[in-house]
Amino acid sequence: MKIREVRAFGLRGCTPEGGWSNEIQPEDCVHTLIRVETDGGITGWGSVFTSEDLVNGSLKVLKPLYHGENALEPERVSEKLHQNTFWQGRGGAITHTISGIDIALWDILGKACGQPVGRLLGGRYRERVQPYASVLMREPEQMHDVLAPLREHGFRAFKIGWGPFGRRSVAVDEAIVRAARDAIGPDCHLMVDAGASDAFWPANYKWAVRAAEMLLDYGVYWFEEALPPDALDDFVALRRAVKIQIAGGEVLTRRQSFEPWLRAGAFDIVQPDVTKVGGISEERRIANMARDHGVRFIPHGWNTCAGLAADLQLSSAFPDTILVEYLTGSPFIDELAAGGWQLDADGMLAIPDRPGLGLEINLDALERFSGQSTRPA
Repeated sequence: MKIREVRAFGLRGCTPEGGWSNEIQPEDCVHTLIRVETDGGITGWGSVFTSEDLVNGSLKVLKPLYHGENALEPERVSEKLHQNTFWQGRGGAITHTISGIDIALWDILGKACGQPVGRLLGGRYRERVQPYASVLMREPEQMHDVLAPLREHGFRAFKIGWGPFGRRSVAVDEAIVRAARDAIGPDCHLMVDAGASDAFWPANYKWAVRAAEMLLDYGVYWFEEALPPDALDDFVALRRAVKIQIAGGEVLTRRQSFEPWLRAGAFDIVQPDVTKVGGISEERRIANMARDHGVRFIPHGWNTCAGLAADLQLSSAFPDTILVEYLTGSPFIDELAAGGWQLDADGMLAIPDRPGLGLEINLDALERFSGQSTRPA
C-alpha cells in the first residue's frame, strides 16, 4: 500500500485562546490536520501544531521523499523524512509536519491490520484514562466560574495555566491557586502551568522555588513550565530544591532533544507533544527513554481531535501514563470528532478500540473550519 497524496487542512474560525502575551485570534491558524491518502483506499488522519502555510511549505519539501512510499511502515518512513531534511529546519516546521504524517501512517497501519494503534505499539495497559481539563488562568474572582462547570460536567482533574500567574505578584499567584482549589474541592487533581515559554517571561529561578513551595500548600500535583524552555540547569536545580513534581518538555522535538534533559534529571514528568516531536513513532521512543530514567510520561495535548486520539492510543501503551490533557471548549476537538468525546461516570475517557486511531472526522465540520473541500485529490 503506497502513499498517494498528503493534504493539509488549516483550522480557522474557532482557534482557542493560548494565553500568550501576543494573543492568537479565532481566525489565526495554529493547528493543521493532515490527511494521508493511499492507493489501497485507506485514509489516515494526523495533526500538526503549526500553521497551514508552514505545513504546506514543508509538504513541498517532503513530497519527493514520501510520495510512493509504503504507507504501512510509519517508523521507517518517518525516520527517512527526518534523516533527509535535518539541514532544512530540524526541530521546526518540517519536524512538526512529519509528526502529522507519522500519526496518519499509524492510523493507516491500524486500519489495515484491524487493530487499535495502542495494541500495535506493544499492547494496551488500560481501556480508559483520566483526562484533565486544561484551561487558562483568569483573575482570582473568575476562577470559580471557569472551573465549577467543568467539575459539574464530570472532570476530576484540572490544569490551570498562563494568564496572570508569575506576571504580577506572589499574592495574585496564590489567590488564583486558592480560588481554583476552592472551586474543584480537595478530592480532584490540580496542576499549575506557569507558561514560562511565553515571550519575554519575567520571572526567574528564585520565583519558581517560592511558587513551588506555595503550590504544595494547595495540594498541586505538578508544576509545569516553571522556567524558560532552554533553562536546563535551572530546571535541574529546581527539581532538586523542591518537593512538588516538576513537569515540562512540550517545546522540545525529537528524541535527541529530550535525551540530555532526561539524563540530567530535569523532570519528574515529561510532556512531549505528539503533533510536534515527530509523531507517534518519536513519542514512543521518548516515552521509553523517560521510563529508563524514572520519569513519568504524560503527553502534552493542546491540539485537535486527531492529536487527542493519538494521545489516547499512546496512553494505552504505557503503564504509568495515567492522565491525558483535554483542551476544553475547543471545537477543533469536540466538533471535528464525529460523535464527540464523552466522559464516563468516573470522569474517564474510553480509549477507542476500533482500528487505527479509532477516530472518525466530521467532514462537514472540517470543511467549515478549513474552507476546503474534503473530496479526495
